[in-house]
Amino acid sequence: MDTLKIARINELYHKSKAEGLTEEEKKEQALLRQEYIANVRGNLRSQLNNINIQNEDGSITNLGEKYGNKEAN
Repeated sequence: MDTLKIARINELYHKSKAEGLTEEEKKEQALLRQEYIANVRGNLRSQLNNINIQNEDGSITNLGEKYGNKEAN
């Protein structure tokens, strides 16, 4: 998600607190928030899928391969 969209989310938030939003702005805010949350979840899933654990016997287990590398929804 680019910085312009994040700035727009913040702009809409501040406007909602100051004077309220129109229905169109509320819909835009909801869509931007959904996109932001999906992006955060995808990034977290990617990080978790790239964790390696070294076992006692010295072998390395990739948790992403072990538990499925599920794609973000």
